[in-house]
Amino acid sequence: MNTIDLRSDTVTKPSKAMLEAMFQAQTGDDVYGEDPTVNMLEKSCAQFFGKEAGLFCPSGTMTNQIAIKLHTEPLSEVICDLTAHIYNYEGGGIAFNSAASVCVIPGERGKINADQIAQCIRPDNIHYPISKLVSLENTSNKGGGSYYTAAEIAPIAELCRSQNLALHLDGARVFNALVAAKETPAQHGQYFDTISVCLSKGLGAPVGSVLLGTEANIKKARRIRKVLGGGMRQAGYLAAAGIYALQNNLDRLTQDHTRAKQLEESLKTCAFIAEVLPVETNIVIFKLQNGIDPDTFLAKLAEQNILASGFGPQQIRFVTHLDFTDDMLEKSIKVLKAIA
Repeated sequence: MNTIDLRSDTVTKPSKAMLEAMFQAQTGDDVYGEDPTVNMLEKSCAQFFGKEAGLFCPSGTMTNQIAIKLHTEPLSEVICDLTAHIYNYEGGGIAFNSAASVCVIPGERGKINADQIAQCIRPDNIHYPISKLVSLENTSNKGGGSYYTAAEIAPIAELCRSQNLALHLDGARVFNALVAAKETPAQHGQYFDTISVCLSKGLGAPVGSVLLGTEANIKKARRIRKVLGGGMRQAGYLAAAGIYALQNNLDRLTQDHTRAKQLEESLKTCAFIAEVLPVETNIVIFKLQNGIDPDTFLAKLAEQNILASGFGPQQIRFVTHLDFTDDMLEKSIKVLKAIA
């Protein structure tokens, strides 16, 4: 059997049908706004979430960082969860790109609420940065794939509007959240000023994220993208993969969630496990018993052609995806049960 790669849902390869769609793409120079396939992706993704416009970028980090730059200025502050991707995994980009401060909230499995946010809004005092932006992550990576529902987002959005704060969504796995919650993109889209939609996690596209917002914000975002080096030329080949993913790979996300739940149930029976975070979507995070070296554990998995990620003290992460099959699931469970 080939290697079973559970490190991330970014490791997927384009299917033959997706590759064919890429080969057939109509292209032009996107910096001039002349790539019809990029334009189609941006428009369709924006309409999906009820937004006016979109901007195709190479990565979710770029779309997040552009959004933060849009909504902040030097001496201002971003409010987010302590485990947020924008704070932990984007190379200090908030400071580097936007010269903004960050107020982090110890939320519940990566999720924060309106009451917590309200306590973090700074008073008008020269000693403090100016609160400008709240950012949510859906699903939460460090939270083990936990997700916000529309009902949970609504009071946060109401608070932000009343306090003149912008609200951004790091939608790295937003479709996993929507499928699990049985909600629509428009239900969530109505609450956010900007949304980063990743196409290379879960959906199987090789590259790309789309930033969504108003026409005015996306016009500004296009300028920021250029400065960051994100202006691509014949990017329609990549955009075609995103269009294919949106048209064909959404409903099947439930398969990833089901397989993740099966991994969770199997792990709970293993003696080497101290804890498994509740599995809600396609991320499985578990903690090894004290005395078990995580590097040694990962090496044992690798000997059986299973790849996983260390994810903090004694923690391991699995992520299911469209290239992880039932046969791979069966083998993974067999290997886990055999590890002493």
